[in-house]
Amino acid sequence: MLKTMSGIVKEKPEKGAVFLNNLPIPEVGDNDVLVRVKVAAICGTDKHIYEWTKWAQDRLKLPMVFGHEFCGEIVALGPGVDDLALGTRVSAEGHFVCGRCYFCRTGQAHICQDAEIIGVDTDGCFAEYVRVPRSNIWELDPEVPTEVAAIHDPFGNAVHTTLIDTIVGNTVLITGCGPIGVIAAAIAKKAGASRVFASDLNDYRLDLALKMGADKVYKVGRDDMVAGVLEETNGLGVDVLLEMAGHPSSINDGLKALRKGGWVSLLGLPSKPVEVDLADGIIFKGAKVYGINGRRMFATWYSMQALLRAGLDLTPLITHRFKFEDFEAAFDLAISGNSGKIILYP
Repeated sequence: MLKTMSGIVKEKPEKGAVFLNNLPIPEVGDNDVLVRVKVAAICGTDKHIYEWTKWAQDRLKLPMVFGHEFCGEIVALGPGVDDLALGTRVSAEGHFVCGRCYFCRTGQAHICQDAEIIGVDTDGCFAEYVRVPRSNIWELDPEVPTEVAAIHDPFGNAVHTTLIDTIVGNTVLITGCGPIGVIAAAIAKKAGASRVFASDLNDYRLDLALKMGADKVYKVGRDDMVAGVLEETNGLGVDVLLEMAGHPSSINDGLKALRKGGWVSLLGLPSKPVEVDLADGIIFKGAKVYGINGRRMFATWYSMQALLRAGLDLTPLITHRFKFEDFEAAFDLAISGNSGKIILYP
């Protein structure tokens, strides 16, 4: 095998400063797997790294290869890995956990206190090869399209957010139609939600939400979402709120549109502390609130597998494709918001 590869590297602590470089291929250690990347996908986290936001400044140590959504095939096995075959098509859980802390030992590894994230804390998948611990490898069903396999990370977030409580027969409101919100619309319909409403300020993504299963959408700044949802639900409000935007107005408006006794999943990350009307929005309503962080390891992955086997179609979400060499154009498009999932090909 060759000793070098191409990889997209964030080199300097400033906006941009990303280059396609020639790099050493990672060496596999004990219980490691080396994967040749077939396709990768751009995530919101990658946009933060590219633009060098406050979160990225506080978290990353440069230079490093970033990216954490991918599909590929196994090309090398480290010592101790004897249950996988070369050539196996795989994706991977991107949180590398300690296995020793309280959370790991009580079935909550997704909130491990010492977790590292691929492409954030360790070199990622925007390269021809990526090294992954055996325990994080996910073997794929043959019928799963390669591009869908590459977006299992956000797919898992959407599954965890949407299916953490009862969804069958319920009305659902999704605030924020980024890729995870759009996937959530498809999951909610597949899982038996009676009606799915969605809101966003981007027309492109509202159209995508409709294609993926939303029954009605509301544009922020144009439509009165709260009044519209209350009218659609005979004044009750929705049974379920899936909050994906992390914006103060979307959180509070979503809570206003929630019925008494409903439940809420909060996945969207606010950029600063948010003032919430706890009394009227949650307490007097008797609402249940779930904070969502990543995917349950690996219960969510089995749910993802089952949904795909049952015919869930995520392909409409994948809207653009670029070569690694054209990463700048890919990121410009991602930052504009006028896309679904963007795929990168090595």
